Amino acid sequence: MKALVSRGSVDAVSQQMASHPQYMESFLRTQHYILHMDGPLPLPYRHYIAIMAAARHHCNYLVYLHSTQFLRVGGDPLWLQGLEAAPPRLRLLDHINKVLAHQPWLTACSHIQTLLKSGEQCWSLAELVQAVVILAHCHSLCSFVFGCDTDSDFAPLSKSPNGTPSHGMKLEKSLHITHTDALSPPLLSTSLFLDMEEEEEMIFFADPSRFITDPDFCYQEFARREEDHFQVFRAQDYSWEDHGFSLVNRLYSDIGHLLDDRFRSVTTLPSSSCPDLKRAIWNYIHCVLGIRYDDYDYGEVNQLLERDLKLYIKAVACFPDATKTPVCPLSWALLKPSERIHVNLLIMEARLQAELLYALRAITQYMIA
Repeated sequence: MKALVSRGSVDAVSQQMASHPQYMESFLRTQHYILHMDGPLPLPYRHYIAIMAAARHHCNYLVYLHSTQFLRVGGDPLWLQGLEAAPPRLRLLDHINKVLAHQPWLTACSHIQTLLKSGEQCWSLAELVQAVVILAHCHSLCSFVFGCDTDSDFAPLSKSPNGTPSHGMKLEKSLHITHTDALSPPLLSTSLFLDMEEEEEMIFFADPSRFITDPDFCYQEFARREEDHFQVFRAQDYSWEDHGFSLVNRLYSDIGHLLDDRFRSVTTLPSSSCPDLKRAIWNYIHCVLGIRYDDYDYGEVNQLLERDLKLYIKAVACFPDATKTPVCPLSWALLKPSERIHVNLLIMEARLQAELLYALRAITQYMIA
């Protein structure tokens, strides 16, 4: 394992998560399932959808990883020229990708209907659910990459016209990893890592801007949009535990259990922080994304989260633009590296659940209608 890390063969995301091996096992198991195991979508489609999701946040790191995996599983290199070169069915996902990434409260039953009733290009319900899970997974992973500043340490590999690599790449070479022994061989196989010995297989680096439309569409303050009459998403009306879990598990076998394990793992990780602080972080993220809990006193958020920490959490959760650098709160210096990573994991999982709730509620509304 240590040899793999020193060679750069383990991706930087897995290296960061290695300080929380129990959670990382759950994360990698889920990621492996949605990208490689049984499911209605062909493997190249899965990685292309991941590229589309990562591109919304200009995440070079994930776009590069999934471009590489897309080619390895037999994807057509022409599709990497940009979204216009992709099949019409994949292009149909562009709108829901954009909405879930930046303003998930806009996700509507009509979006689901458009995808499921588009003639020859229509999606099946099972295909759409897997696609939505991949989009939400990658959007939230962009938050983690941004929060850990992984993207800034990444230089993509590209090939010059004569086919030789024109740029090298580094995957957190300066990162000193602890707990690497916790990465067992089975987990390595689920990691999205790049084997440096296989670099010659790479074709070119795909520019994220090729895979997005409407680049000016971005996060807007939910709380300041009263003029648009967006209703707050009330958790007692549609929750993960009572509604989302059963629906996604029924339409995409076993994924509900895997996602539920991720949510439980991240909230039960050993930490010097009190449980109230974890809950405040989780509920604050859901709040800025328009989800409220009637049984929670939101005064605790201001009591437990300092202003600079709230600004950091909001930036990482809502606009993890990889062209910028996250401004870490002053209290960051007092935390151990593993505790900082824990905060970023909480942000990632809270955002993931929020996106899934909006998408699954819209699917439920379509099914009822």
